[in-house]
Amino acid sequence: MAPLSRKRTGYLLILPTALWLGLFFIIPFYSLLASSLFDPTGSDLTGYHMTWHFRNYVDVLVEYWPIMIRSFVYAGIATIFCLVLGYVLAYAIALKSGRWKNIMLVLVIAPFFTSFLLRTLSWKLILGDDGFIVSIMKHLWLLPPEGHLLASPVAVVAGLTYNFLPFMILPLYASLEKVDTRLHEASSDLYANPAKTFLKVTWPLSLPGVVAGTLLTFIPASGDYINAELLGSTNEQMIGNVVQDLFTTTGDYAHAGALSVILMAIIVVMVILYIRKAGTEDLL
Repeated sequence: MAPLSRKRTGYLLILPTALWLGLFFIIPFYSLLASSLFDPTGSDLTGYHMTWHFRNYVDVLVEYWPIMIRSFVYAGIATIFCLVLGYVLAYAIALKSGRWKNIMLVLVIAPFFTSFLLRTLSWKLILGDDGFIVSIMKHLWLLPPEGHLLASPVAVVAGLTYNFLPFMILPLYASLEKVDTRLHEASSDLYANPAKTFLKVTWPLSLPGVVAGTLLTFIPASGDYINAELLGSTNEQMIGNVVQDLFTTTGDYAHAGALSVILMAIIVVMVILYIRKAGTEDLL
């Protein structure tokens, strides 16, 4: 009787989460999937009709595949930058910060207390033609006299890197904090130099954080539209901008839904392949 009671208790514990997912993920996803199969030529009086119009998927792929590739490229570059910058900072916090560890963690989390929109707008001021970064780059001849950073891929990737950097740092910190420093001492006793110690000891032990951090960074960056909207131009549009315009401006729900479903499917496939390549044990 006791095992059955424990089993029932487990189901009761997951019931709130199951209801939450059902209400705010499964039902909205079904609605999105249904809208992606509407007839996009519905009349103003009757609206859209469910006709299993799979042609919508072909249409958006043909028209928007370059923007989709651009989105993944921008997200991938931003993820690499976040990994390099975030790993250095997470390593310093976890293994070198000493009594300053908590303060440095608060500084990493502090940007979350500011609106995502305001943080992106601040980059618009920083990278503006009158900003100090552009002035310094022109002074050092890194930019031509008429050059600019705004409305360029550099500005969009910079915004993505800054906004999603904490999502990389925190998982890396969680993994690096668990590294036993005695392993570094043992590696040194075996005449390994610091570079070899990092490659053979620190890096493999931090892989769970690397996998989690890259996923938490790449996935939202792929669908982001605020950075491209505020820091880029029409030439730097990402797929999120297209989905937003189709939903809110043109009212083309069928093609917007199809594009959203395709984006989700591609990301899911990429995540599965990435996890299989990295090894599922790295997520434990």
